[in-house]
Amino acid sequence: MKDPITTINDPRIPGEARLAALRDLEGKKTGKINKTGEINNHIHTVYSFSPYTPCMAALKARDAGLEAAGSVDHDSIAAAEEMLAACAVLGIGGCVGFEVRVSFKTGPDGKPGPFADRKINNPDSAGLAYMTVQGVPRPAIPLVRDFLKPLREERVLRTRLMTASASELFREAGLPPLDFEEDLWNRSKAAEGGGITERHLLAAMAEKLIQTDGKGPALTEKLKARFGLEPSPKIEELLGERDNPHYRFDLIGVLKSALLPRIFIQPDEKECIPAERVTEFARSVGAIPAYAYLGDVGESPTGDKRAEKFEDAYIEELFDELARRGYQAVTYMPPRNTREQLLRLQRLCRDRGFMEISGVDINSSRQSFNCPEVLLPEFRHLTDTTWALIAHERLASVRAELGLFSKDNPLAANPLGERLARYAAAGRALDLRKPEESAVKIAEQLKPVPKPGDGSGMTVF
Repeated sequence: MKDPITTINDPRIPGEARLAALRDLEGKKTGKINKTGEINNHIHTVYSFSPYTPCMAALKARDAGLEAAGSVDHDSIAAAEEMLAACAVLGIGGCVGFEVRVSFKTGPDGKPGPFADRKINNPDSAGLAYMTVQGVPRPAIPLVRDFLKPLREERVLRTRLMTASASELFREAGLPPLDFEEDLWNRSKAAEGGGITERHLLAAMAEKLIQTDGKGPALTEKLKARFGLEPSPKIEELLGERDNPHYRFDLIGVLKSALLPRIFIQPDEKECIPAERVTEFARSVGAIPAYAYLGDVGESPTGDKRAEKFEDAYIEELFDELARRGYQAVTYMPPRNTREQLLRLQRLCRDRGFMEISGVDINSSRQSFNCPEVLLPEFRHLTDTTWALIAHERLASVRAELGLFSKDNPLAANPLGERLARYAAAGRALDLRKPEESAVKIAEQLKPVPKPGDGSGMTVF
């Protein structure tokens, strides 16, 4: 009999089959999962680059004790329906969004802007930035799919060219060349609306190297001889372990830092469209556009980013630009930065009226689903904003005007902090195994109630 976990994490079978296996596994569950109170809104799936299907991502999150999990894939919303269904099966909060790279190169007059030549939060490109769109209401998922399709097509064109460059690099080193269709497209979920990223190319390169040289010290020596690589002692030790369960991902990290710069082709504004086009679209469908804060990097949590300076030196100027370009939130990762960096970030969010969204970028088997930092006093409010995000997504799916930032929201006149608190309470009140049904009931309670004294204002419950 096939192991249910194998079925749940099999990207080759339909999502409904994975969900059926998950329901069966959950029905046979014995014992109680100890919930930690943690959350994570930024889990990648096989619909961009990850070792996890949406079902498996939700299961890993629940089994780690998380109370809520969200999928965020590059240039894709294809994981959304399965992720939401899987979270409901498991009885945890679920939310969905997507991640894109956008351009800050030009200002409103079409001329080069103040960030055209600066690295913002993108290690590979100046003037381009990563952002997420969070809390996508369910009726908006088809609209998001259509919006992202041309961006994925542009990225595929560029990745084909980089694959050709990687093949030439391999030929010069006496290695078998890469084939885009066989080694990247067919091993991705691109045919089902998933994205293809540089990591797909790096994974194909890693697999060719393993096929040719095997695992262990011999591969490391070949990397040094063929490409002049000098892995750190820590990485060399990991690549020397043939039984290392994360071997492929560790090798991808080495190739990302050492070989990707040799084949990387800068994206243009057809692929990385101006930021305001994404924020305008997000707001038009009731989703929340969020800037992804990186901050000056010391040691990367995923081991594939070198120490480097990013937006910290000019962050106040950047936040003014974010407000001008229509952002409503900032997403960040508490484990990635120093306490001082994040307290400054929190102050700027409060000053500019940005929602704070936490999510640890998971795309490797080596990464833990746990993020105990969100339980520290200075970050505890991020669990509240996650429940507010979940309530926003569910309530806006019932009625568009119930979106957290809708001008027609009954709470629109209330300060953001008050709205977030009310929506966090609504999120926690959801029946997580039947979130759609309970969202309809909660939506009925979101009614105007006069504040004592002035006859204005709104409340909920």
